[in-house]
Amino acid sequence: MGANDRVRVGVIGAGSWAASNHIPVLQARDDVELVSAVRKGRDALETLKDRFGFEHISEDYRDALELDLDAVVVGSPSVFHHEHAKAAMEAGANVLCEKPVTIDPADAWDLDATARALGRHLVISFGWHYRPTVIEAKRMMTEDGGVGEIEHILVAMASGTRELLKATGAYEGSASDFMPDWDTWTDPAMSGGGYGPAQLSHAMGLALWLSGERAKDVFALMNNVGARVDLHDAISIRYQSGATGVLSGASCPSQAGIGDIPDEPWPRHQLQVRFYGSDGQMIVDLERDFLWHFREDGVDNKPELPPHAGLYQCDGPPNTLIDLTQGKDVPNRSPGEVGARSVEVVAAAYDSVRSGGLASVPGVS
Repeated sequence: MGANDRVRVGVIGAGSWAASNHIPVLQARDDVELVSAVRKGRDALETLKDRFGFEHISEDYRDALELDLDAVVVGSPSVFHHEHAKAAMEAGANVLCEKPVTIDPADAWDLDATARALGRHLVISFGWHYRPTVIEAKRMMTEDGGVGEIEHILVAMASGTRELLKATGAYEGSASDFMPDWDTWTDPAMSGGGYGPAQLSHAMGLALWLSGERAKDVFALMNNVGARVDLHDAISIRYQSGATGVLSGASCPSQAGIGDIPDEPWPRHQLQVRFYGSDGQMIVDLERDFLWHFREDGVDNKPELPPHAGLYQCDGPPNTLIDLTQGKDVPNRSPGEVGARSVEVVAAAYDSVRSGGLASVPGVS
């Protein structure tokens, strides 16, 4: 399609996050036509149609895929991502898929392979990858020598998801009138787990995007604190390159209205990634808008970043989906293979907890 054509978009799994983020981002563009919304519940579907102007609504995603869509947003529960995203690509659409891209890593790699085989664009909803802090960090890693050979990666994350994962309240930033069933987040058969897929898939997607690494072996301890799923995770990783790493995740009580940004509807995530290598180190602190690149050869760069450069926003992935569909020369900063590599870590962590020992990522030697 041409750059001036309107992109026909369908949303499969038009739930709380899609209604609060993806759909408004798409609606704000004059080059997008909101064609079809799919979810369970006729009342919610009618609300979507009235609020956003969808031409078509259905509880069956197959109905939407018969409408000659150019692009599809997959925001359904994680257990359905593979089925929905693959069907959309086979129907001729480019796809934006929510994270975690799948529960089973093999399914994630299958989506990546399907996109490549069919010539489709597959964008994973990793919003941080499109923020100024991460864009500059990626440039430093690829153009300014990075840290040499990566030897160790530290990833630490905490966020206000405790009420969500304990099924006692909504998550900040969500559309309250489209809240999903609790099982979407707290039934491992639907979600794949708790804080791991819900949040650490973000953190690992970021670390793996910046480093290019792939996990090989994983050992994990988790704490449910009485919930159905894990609220806190402590994960050790050995990467394929031989580098070691640690991944820490904590589900905190929500702190809506508390923070350093006036009128900000939800607080900053605590997310920090540090790379240590043969030639130097890099600190990427999304909470504090801080980036530091230091090398033994004299590089000592702490770039001036715009205000709130690390604040989580997710307009990048849906905008990239549309731009790529129109044939524009824009980078896909969250491709399917990064999503697959992040799923490998999360899945292996749960395998480790179940066995009580080290879990190896299948197919990685």
